Amino acid sequence: MADISSGKNLLSADVEIKGSIKFQNELTIDGKVEGEITSTGTLTVGENAEIRGEIKTKSATVLGKVHGNITVEERCELKARAVLHGDLKAARLVIEEGATFVGKSEVTPKGAARPEAAPRAAVPAR
Repeated sequence: MADISSGKNLLSADVEIKGSIKFQNELTIDGKVEGEITSTGTLTVGENAEIRGEIKTKSATVLGKVHGNITVEERCELKARAVLHGDLKAARLVIEEGATFVGKSEVTPKGAARPEAAPRAAVPAR
């Protein structure tokens, strides 16, 4: 398990990791990762990246390939050449033209209550 905790970090295109990754601030992955990625920070999936596994972060930007579900607390961006095969949950979602997304999305803005059957106010008969 890699435990990366300071500043901006980069896993370059020639890096391959099998296992879980945890980090706190910013991480850019341009290599291959097989396993769970968990963070309270920002993840960038680079153009050359290939990720197989769950991603759970504060925010994410995807330029490469992800095979697995993505759950972000804030914003998720799928750039023009991104490929996502999996479900996505986010408070805000941006999908650029040209991105490939195969899965379900659930966008729930922070603070927005899920719609429920609100009681109707009684309207007096005339």
